Formats: sequence, structure tokens, C-alpha cells
Amino acid sequence: MNASMLSYILFSCLLLSVQAEYCGVREIIRYTQRLLDDSSVSCPCRQTATSSCSCLPIPERGHELACFVDGTKHLMENSKSSNPVLTRVYWTFQALLDRNLCKRLAHSDQCQYETKGNVKEFLEKILTTYQEIDK
Repeated sequence: MNASMLSYILFSCLLLSVQAEYCGVREIIRYTQRLLDDSSVSCPCRQTATSSCSCLPIPERGHELACFVDGTKHLMENSKSSNPVLTRVYWTFQALLDRNLCKRLAHSDQCQYETKGNVKEFLEKILTTYQEIDK
């Protein structure tokens, strides 16, 4: 069992012990801000090119969590080095989706989107979505 799986299991147990709605708002905002500040996660979105940093889904309302899971998973799989912040964000989204914990993000386990964006646009969508919840 690797460290990220262990942290996922511990995080899942923590989430199960919390009876109130949990969206991980402050944590997601903090980590997303760190990813945005990290220039290594930014690369251009080219719809036609099959670059390792292809375009990421900018979700339609009600499909945010599913798209955030898909997008962060894609980033992890295509990153040259493991990024613990990205890994934590991915597992947080996955746990929220699996356990239907964040009622404010209407749930659908299918990612639906009309547009795609680069890494920066994707991360900014996560940030604005969570800042709206935080208000």
C-alpha cells in the first residue's frame, strides 16, 4: 500500500466521522491556490494536439465534482513528477464524489462540459466554484 492510498483511507475515515456536510472548501481553495502559483502545472491547451497536457473539462453546473475528479486524475497521470498537493486534491474530490458529501455541488458522476481549458483555466474554475460555496 503506498502513501497516497493510506492518506486516502485516513481521509475517508475522517470524512465518515463528520456528520455535517463536508465540501473541503478551505482546503481545496488553499491547495488550488498553491497549484496555480506553481508555474509547472501551466501549459497550453491545444484541442487538436495530443500533447501530454491536453485540454481539461470546464464543467457545466451540476457536474463540477465529476469533472474535477477527471481533470485532476488526468493531471496526475500526465505529470512528470508526483505532486503531493495535486494528489491530495484529487483524493479529496474522489472522496466527496464517492460519498456524496458536498450537497452544494449537485451530484452527477458523469463529467459534462461544453468547453475545455488549459490547466490554469481548469484550476481557476475549481477556485471560483469553491469560493462561491465559501460565501
